[in-house]
Amino acid sequence: MTNPLREKLKGYHLILGSGSPRRKMFLEELGLEFEVRSKALKEVYPTYLKEKEISEYLSQLKAAAFKPGLQDNEIVLTSDTVVWHNNTSLAKAKDTKEAVNMLKQLSGDWHKVITSVCFTSLKTQKIVSAVTEVKFKDFTQEEIDFYIQKCQPFDKAGAYGIQEWIGMIGISEIRGSYTNVVGLPTHLVYKTLMDMVS
Repeated sequence: MTNPLREKLKGYHLILGSGSPRRKMFLEELGLEFEVRSKALKEVYPTYLKEKEISEYLSQLKAAAFKPGLQDNEIVLTSDTVVWHNNTSLAKAKDTKEAVNMLKQLSGDWHKVITSVCFTSLKTQKIVSAVTEVKFKDFTQEEIDFYIQKCQPFDKAGAYGIQEWIGMIGISEIRGSYTNVVGLPTHLVYKTLMDMVS
């Protein structure tokens, strides 16, 4: 049996433009052959942008760094995840204090997790976005402190990973794609790549 997408991508060179171990894992689980290339980039966006406008802007910004020198058969995949709560984007926490504050804000409430994925080749560029709504239970201070100390979630938007301890004990409801919250909406990645190379 052959993997339908892997077959279609024969003759193409897929590049994951991210150092995220979670995004790498998802592409591996999709059964794809790819190369990881990451470029250091200051993730700054205009302050008037909201929700998926932020993640779409940043995924395009990341893609722009790969455009020089892109080959005919190469497809670069870049992405960005935003946690949106009370009309504010919760980015990666700089320190423990910021992580505690973010989790206190999210405690007992709904928030949106938005991931945008940008697919860039020499001829075309396509951006897709997924929105998942997540509801947390009310956290105690002890739970927040334990999680931050145990998992050090400073590389994650909103200062949490759904696949970690906090997700196992804290998520009471989820509407939408689970993999999107982890960092890559795999159903959209699969569909978009199938459409691009068909």
